[in-house]
Amino acid sequence: MTRLDFQLEATASGSRARAARLRTLHNEVLTPTFMPVGTHAAVRAQRREDVLESGAQVLLANTYHLMLRPGVELFEQFGGIHRFMNWPRSILTDSGGFQIFSLPGSRSMTEECAEFRSYVDQTIVRLSPESSIAAQRAIGSDIMMVLDQCVPATVERAVAEQAMHLTHRWALRSLAARGDSPQSLFGIVQGASFADLRVESARTIAGMPFDGYAIGGLAVGEGRGEREDCTAVVTELLPQDRPRYLMGVGTPLDLLEAVHRGVDMFDCILPTALAKQGVAFTSVGRRDLRRAAYRTLDGPIDPACDCSTCANYSIAYLFHLHKVSEPQGWQLLGLHNVHFYMRLMRTMREHILADTWLDFYHAQRLLLDARDCYGPPVRHVTKAQRQVLRLKLGRYEVVVSDGVGRIRDMMSGEVMHSVNDPAEEARSLYVDQSRLLERLRESDRAPLVVWDVGLGAAANAMATIHAVEAMKGAGEPQAAPPAQPVASASPVTSAVRGRPLTLVSFENDMDSLILALRHPAWFTHLRHAAPRALLAENRWSNAAADIEWRLLRGDFSETKFAAPLPDLIFFDPFSFKTDSGLWTLDAFRELRQLAGDKGVELFTYTYSTSVRAALLAAGFYVAKGRGTGPKAETTIGLTPAAAGLAHGRELLGGEWLGKWRRSERQAPMGASAGDESWREAVSGHPQFR
Repeated sequence: MTRLDFQLEATASGSRARAARLRTLHNEVLTPTFMPVGTHAAVRAQRREDVLESGAQVLLANTYHLMLRPGVELFEQFGGIHRFMNWPRSILTDSGGFQIFSLPGSRSMTEECAEFRSYVDQTIVRLSPESSIAAQRAIGSDIMMVLDQCVPATVERAVAEQAMHLTHRWALRSLAARGDSPQSLFGIVQGASFADLRVESARTIAGMPFDGYAIGGLAVGEGRGEREDCTAVVTELLPQDRPRYLMGVGTPLDLLEAVHRGVDMFDCILPTALAKQGVAFTSVGRRDLRRAAYRTLDGPIDPACDCSTCANYSIAYLFHLHKVSEPQGWQLLGLHNVHFYMRLMRTMREHILADTWLDFYHAQRLLLDARDCYGPPVRHVTKAQRQVLRLKLGRYEVVVSDGVGRIRDMMSGEVMHSVNDPAEEARSLYVDQSRLLERLRESDRAPLVVWDVGLGAAANAMATIHAVEAMKGAGEPQAAPPAQPVASASPVTSAVRGRPLTLVSFENDMDSLILALRHPAWFTHLRHAAPRALLAENRWSNAAADIEWRLLRGDFSETKFAAPLPDLIFFDPFSFKTDSGLWTLDAFRELRQLAGDKGVELFTYTYSTSVRAALLAAGFYVAKGRGTGPKAETTIGLTPAAAGLAHGRELLGGEWLGKWRRSERQAPMGASAGDESWREAVSGHPQFR
């Protein structure tokens, strides 16, 4: 049972972005929400009245600092922090784990506690899960955080794993220490930038009865792409009925990306910290008052803002205050930044509730990161350096071998189609093996629906389009022919009509396709008008060839419900290491249930025992697929309706079942601990009778 009465109101189509409401001991909180940081029971350089007027629903205060000064005894005397600072709304207290992590060389960690010297009087302080909770209970916050061990995101794996397990043990101790307090308590997921550790930590912490769940250990050295990937991995595993809090993050763009991935709550010092440096967040991007160009400009710093700073002061005046180091300049700019953050969160919520989130998200991605000479001075970039930079985008980079480009996931190191030519492999495993062209020659005029799960650099989708256009003699005038002839295509003739093709591609990160399109010399399959049209409009069609290509952006677990039911599924995401959520038993069960009584065939590049077991346990029949490169086999899944037809596939038999029973990897990927139903489902599957 949660102490927050959390209610999920809406989840945006094609995204994990969600709007919810929760009730603390002091007020109702609408999410997504940003919590201004009031480390010492005050938001830096801001009046309480101005912070209230901004719409802030929750403030963050820090246990580490408050227990040192003014001390928990004073909070007990005042009856808690709310009366002490005269704040009528909610307060969340951080446990002090991050501050202990930040102490340079003056701390030690044991199983029992963290030990450090007070910066106030140099006395030794021991902070344990129990004493952290005791301090937070005395402070009287609405939401308490467990004590965790935070490590840099770039730390060695062994160190990250050790800190993660300590965090898990401390989480249990924090729960016990909370007792019957009415205050809410959040657990924290750790694991640095290692996806598998994040998965393990998320599952462990989610298994504990916390009122909400936080993602910690980010914004401490990792890149933006790594941070977004870790966030996505964790939110997928956290309970839907509890709030999710991304700690210490970040810029407006960070907030936008994290909301898109399913986060509800945020805190960060940037609105006031950067205000002190003369930086303002505005509706037209960042503005930096260190630029002399602002010295004589009239008008508000943000024309779309109605805060008191924008209503009463010109850019020139704010520039002057910053130039002479007048503290009022910091205060006025900080007031605007806090208002901007709060308005941004309210706008996000409105678009989620109206289900217009995706359009808003794509429009804001470029705008929110627009910069005005903020940061270090621009340095000269050589032609060679520019070429290297062009080979990377987000989490992806291009690797080239024998003149053929491939996409590498820099976070996991995984390369798609690492051995074979991607276009050749796409034709062999998906187009030819599915008998796509044969099916399209049927007289039935109902569209043949193909799901392309994991668009990536569009190798499978474009192999399909090239083959169909060649068969029907209806290629677009601007389209270059495929790099190699399509072996299975019939001679070009306009007489071929047959069935229309509806191709539906699913992808949650378009950077790999955008990156590949920059290098058509290495990705020859993209020499066609279709990919760019798809990126711009989320669809492309060729009426002469009866092809309609649609793009569904976002999490496949959600977007698949918006697609027409497939006849064929080309299942080609990155492996479990990178795209863990797509390969689980629950994911295949949901896919099987969605297919219902329809005859559907699924083709995938792996022949992993765990994946095959997941397909079987989910109710698919499983057959051997043709080999590719070093793989002797791949895998074909068939729904019962498809298996009942004359499919001509070689189903796995008793020999495979015997190997599976002797295998150390019997369990399907993502099988829940304690759930053994899959074992009987595989052993007793009809295809082995």
